[in-house]
Amino acid sequence: MRNLSKERKQKLIKFQEVINYKFDDIKLLNRALTHSSFANEYKKFNLRYNERLEFLGDSVLGLIVSDYIFNNYKDYPEGELTKIRALVVCEPSLAAISKKIDLGRFLLLGKGEESTGGRDRTSILSDAFEAVIGAVYIDGGIEVSRKFILENLLDTIKEAVKGEILLDYKTELQELIQKSNNCCIEYRVIKEEGPDHNKRFFVEVLNNNSVLGRGEGSSKKEAEQEAAKSALKKVVN
Repeated sequence: MRNLSKERKQKLIKFQEVINYKFDDIKLLNRALTHSSFANEYKKFNLRYNERLEFLGDSVLGLIVSDYIFNNYKDYPEGELTKIRALVVCEPSLAAISKKIDLGRFLLLGKGEESTGGRDRTSILSDAFEAVIGAVYIDGGIEVSRKFILENLLDTIKEAVKGEILLDYKTELQELIQKSNNCCIEYRVIKEEGPDHNKRFFVEVLNNNSVLGRGEGSSKKEAEQEAAKSALKKVVN
């Protein structure tokens, strides 16, 4: 734990209690929780940040989740298994887990990321969670990693199997828009069709009064998600 401040050591000890795993090499955990923006602000210290651990953790996560659903849902075809895995390992799902364990509170972020809400940003949280998995894998091996992943993601897997996970395109779009400007986006119902028991909602999403995308669904929430999904395709491409 040499070269870590007393305050930082205490935070890392607390996080280990939260995730129920004690590192042999606590510097691995510190690296997993160090964002590139923090390292860039302190370049003279040549700090190591979490992107390489994220790369490794992503692979370990995919393997463990694939292995679990392959062995526990034996009647599911390849296409269904692929869909379930995608829902489990996607950014919104991992960010939701990160928020449950309050991961954002333990991150080292640059001042810019800190001031723009980086501790709650979906992409930063999901990447850091994968980095923690990578650190656990290096520190404890594959079986320890399996235990850690399933302890945190088993409920998410079950929800994905039941079709209870709806990808949070709205949050992803909001974060993407905020990177380029500070304007909020707005969702507006433009039309409703059908009887009350089978109604269809049509929604458009706007930024600075400009329509970014449109969507429809059996509820306003579903239509908003579809509108955000449509907008993301335009914004990203």
